[in-house]
Amino acid sequence: MSPATEDTECRPDSGTDTGIGTGIKIGHALRDARTLLRDISTTPQLDAEILLGHVLKATRSRLRTRLDEHLDADHGQRFSALLARRVRGEPIAHLTGEREFWSLPLHVTRDTLIPRPETEHLVEVALVHLTPDRDLRAADLGTGSGAIALALAKERPRCRILASDISQAALAVARDNARRLGLANVEFRHGHWCSTLSGEAFDLITSNPPYVRRGDARMKQDGLQFEPELALIAGESGLESLHTVITQAWRYLRVGGMLVVEHGFDQAQTVFDLFASCGYDDITAYKDLAGLPRGVFGRRSSPYTVRAAPR
Repeated sequence: MSPATEDTECRPDSGTDTGIGTGIKIGHALRDARTLLRDISTTPQLDAEILLGHVLKATRSRLRTRLDEHLDADHGQRFSALLARRVRGEPIAHLTGEREFWSLPLHVTRDTLIPRPETEHLVEVALVHLTPDRDLRAADLGTGSGAIALALAKERPRCRILASDISQAALAVARDNARRLGLANVEFRHGHWCSTLSGEAFDLITSNPPYVRRGDARMKQDGLQFEPELALIAGESGLESLHTVITQAWRYLRVGGMLVVEHGFDQAQTVFDLFASCGYDDITAYKDLAGLPRGVFGRRSSPYTVRAAPR
């Protein structure tokens, strides 16, 4: 079984009775599922439609034209099993094995962080610094499912992109996504942050590293407990991975090259100051669509040795 599909199997579940019977009409099944999910999801109708559409291999719009059709026993059981797992808090992306990012259908598993919509803004910022008519070199550190790297590869086919991750399992998913999407201008390497960049210089480095502190109450919310801790937790402060990336990336950037990182909404000033202490210029913070501080980027303007960053 491939790494991109192992977590999407609709297994029978005896721990939760969803009450969705076989032979029920699709419209009634969606209604009952919406009621079942309303206490654990802010989008119960959407969740129900995505899960049933996944089972029936139908789009949401197609489902709405089939409301009077009946579910057969197999489809009813598979839908019920997925609902039971959703009631326990499992993310929709793990149940379907797929998440759309930058209009790319990406396979995801429990070995990868589920790509978030706010990270698409990092891609937007990065693309400004990757001129489409030049042969440039970029790197994405901690690539996970490959979301950022593959979005850049799609938009900038002349750019050669290195995508790295400490998790071999995550890299297997990212490679599979690149293969399915036909994106050949991405190279994948196994390693810890900038250790994969030795001897090379880049026009752009991006990273969405772990930035949740150990023991943060948010780890019990929004299904985060089902996602890999390796991709979420960054020590006692939540800043350890950001510190490593920001302090090390400078030496692997060409003069004029940019580093773009995502961070937690409450870490903006600390990250901005760290960029400054490391000798980056043109440092700019940006916000996500909700207006929350979400990332910082800076340029290497100097050819001289970077100053040591405070710990």
